[in-house]
Amino acid sequence: MELQFYKYQGTGNDFILVDNRPLLFPKNDTKLVAKLCDRKFGIGADGLILLEEHPTADFSMVYYNADGNLSSMCGNGGRCITHFAHFLGLIETTATFEAIDGLHETKIENELVYLKMQDVAEIQQEGDFSFLDTGSPHHVEIVENLSTFDVVILGRNIRNNRYGKAGANVNFVERLSENKFAVRTYERGVEDETLSCGTGVTAVALAMHATGMATSEKITLQQPGGTLQITFSKTENGYENVFLIGPATQVFKGIITI
Repeated sequence: MELQFYKYQGTGNDFILVDNRPLLFPKNDTKLVAKLCDRKFGIGADGLILLEEHPTADFSMVYYNADGNLSSMCGNGGRCITHFAHFLGLIETTATFEAIDGLHETKIENELVYLKMQDVAEIQQEGDFSFLDTGSPHHVEIVENLSTFDVVILGRNIRNNRYGKAGANVNFVERLSENKFAVRTYERGVEDETLSCGTGVTAVALAMHATGMATSEKITLQQPGGTLQITFSKTENGYENVFLIGPATQVFKGIITI
């Protein structure tokens, strides 16, 4: 079987996008997904995303990590599938789609994709780190000398030893100015550092605001793969109207035999 695919990247977080409206992709074949994401023997990506039809929303997003397993929400993936839906002619500038964590609103404006994330009611603070769920679970920790920090070794240790089998994504953060932070992320499922993580920078922005490290409701996050912005509203119920904002780019398309 020949599979047509599209390769996307959102600030260096890269994905294989497949139009699965005909429902031809073998969704239960985790080994196939892992092989397609393999950078030596496949296309190479941090994850694979299927665009499917939805009974009421504009489309559905089915997201697999690079290890082949279905995963929790991916923010950069959500921005990329929005661009993909626009490319396919399914949407114009605004849309609603369903992901594993529920419905998301999204829009394309001035070559940027605005993705509305889920509200966050609770941020756990313990010692020198915060923990919160922004569609995926995230550990957020302030460090010094982030550029030389051993993200893979220390991130893997926290991911496995603190959070057990289910794991969590681990974000190491350095404050650059009052409302700007540098972020490097170790992602579970990829089991490595990624150049960008959308749910991760969302978690960082909210955690920095909650701990008083940031004062604005618009925060800039600088990552190895590029810069994203998070806007939100702080209410008595937590954080609402949370938007992940940044570019999404189609890199190439191709056909692979599976």
